[in-house]
Amino acid sequence: MRSFDIPTYYKSSFISTIKNLRKDKDPRKKDFTPTMLDFGGVQFLIARHFGFCYGVENAIEIAYKAVEENPNKNIYLLSQMIHNPIVNKDLQEKGIQFIMDTAGNQIIKWEALTSQDVVLIPAFGTTIEIEDRLKKIGVKMEGYNTTCPFVERVWKQSKKLGDNNFTNIIHGKYNHEETRATFSHSEKNAPSLIIKDIKEVKILAEIIEGTRPDEDFRTIFKNKYSKDFDIKKDLNKIGVINQTTMLATETQEIADFLKATILKKEGEEKIKEHFADTRDTLCYATNDNQQATLSLLQEKADIAIVVGGYNSSNTTHIVELLEEKLPTFFIDSANEIIDEQTIQHYNFHQKKKVTTTNYLANNKSLKIILTSGASCPDTIVDEVLDKLLSYFPQAISKKNVLKNIE
Repeated sequence: MRSFDIPTYYKSSFISTIKNLRKDKDPRKKDFTPTMLDFGGVQFLIARHFGFCYGVENAIEIAYKAVEENPNKNIYLLSQMIHNPIVNKDLQEKGIQFIMDTAGNQIIKWEALTSQDVVLIPAFGTTIEIEDRLKKIGVKMEGYNTTCPFVERVWKQSKKLGDNNFTNIIHGKYNHEETRATFSHSEKNAPSLIIKDIKEVKILAEIIEGTRPDEDFRTIFKNKYSKDFDIKKDLNKIGVINQTTMLATETQEIADFLKATILKKEGEEKIKEHFADTRDTLCYATNDNQQATLSLLQEKADIAIVVGGYNSSNTTHIVELLEEKLPTFFIDSANEIIDEQTIQHYNFHQKKKVTTTNYLANNKSLKIILTSGASCPDTIVDEVLDKLLSYFPQAISKKNVLKNIE
């Protein structure tokens, strides 16, 4: 796989060494068991796969190239490059300005842009409407579109479905930048509908079966379906695509439920005419992160620490998986670890920060799961590891621990 030129301060020699050791032993990623780091008194289970993915490194490389190549120009990002506060702050300090926030609210008016400016399209991609607006202004985008190729793959799948007269059911979060972009591209090719979770799918199934009134569709899915959506006609032939960072198991559950609904309505002999069996459109990194997390859950541990941006979808799903089994703390940096007694962390259910005391439970032999999302730099994970190790003064050095796993 291609290597990218990203700032060295995003890299960690310790974490990178562990990753490279695993990669050398298992280049095809057939083994998702975690790496055990035994520091004596405290052990860490490091996920087989975590941190920057192909799409993130590609986006970061292009962003820094834009700064280097355009020293005297205004450089803008449509919104956050990726969902990591450290990376986005660093880009802003380099002079890059954000046109919108993650919800699509305008920070800089379109009228302020000129044809001499450079605009970066983030890894999530953007809507066709915004692309057209930028082209009309005449701003420079060539070479600075960082849309992840796995997101573009979803768009190609949506077009394929549309070309065969299927409606696109998009499993995603309605307000997420990627889902907004995918919906925009999808509705150009086919009737499209965004579904958040299995609860909404069950409601949709009742509408397909005719056991729930059409009015409920208009109310429950308001602003989530394409213009001129015809409930009777457009739910007759469907296929499922997704936001690339959703839970793979949930996407499969949604697809299976809808297929069963269509099977019940149309019968086995007509199922292929009415339901398109699409291949999973999850990106490889999200899938690998989730597989690595499931393998972490096979191990005995006392707590889990997950590092990443609080608005990161793929990171949130890792937290969601881990917290089903053990106390899980979602932090964006080592700064959230106040001391050996207190940690601040994000409760994504309540969408707020909370504080937990005695999180290490005074355990003399603690086992900690440590992982991160696809947009988190390895250096941040390394800083979290160092902060936690500082509370175990008798811990073995990192250098000696590395020798033990080589």
